[in-house]
Amino acid sequence: MPDLKENPSLRDLQEYVKKMTAERGFDHEGVTEKFVLMMEEVGELAKAVRKTQGMHLDQNSTKYRTDHEAADVFFYLLDICNKLGIDLEMALRDKEEINKTRSWSAALTGGKSSD
Repeated sequence: MPDLKENPSLRDLQEYVKKMTAERGFDHEGVTEKFVLMMEEVGELAKAVRKTQGMHLDQNSTKYRTDHEAADVFFYLLDICNKLGIDLEMALRDKEEINKTRSWSAALTGGKSSD
């Protein structure tokens, strides 16, 4: 079982997910299946956030931890990026360069801004 480095970079995390997915036998699943699983985790994160914000929940609802649910979503995102050959750190850097050129005033006033 690979160890997760102390203070890992995003690239380290992505590589760790790649190794853990293979070790656990989930490397054969396709992007669509991974995406559906990630969306399921997003729903669980939403439920956990509702709970932490004191919003009404079904009494029979399973208890969720926001930190664990967020980690599950992140794991699936990295796994999907691996399947698609996306270096998420580079994609984030590239996208931020584009974002730096955008006007965010519409977002601050509640309006829409373009992607």
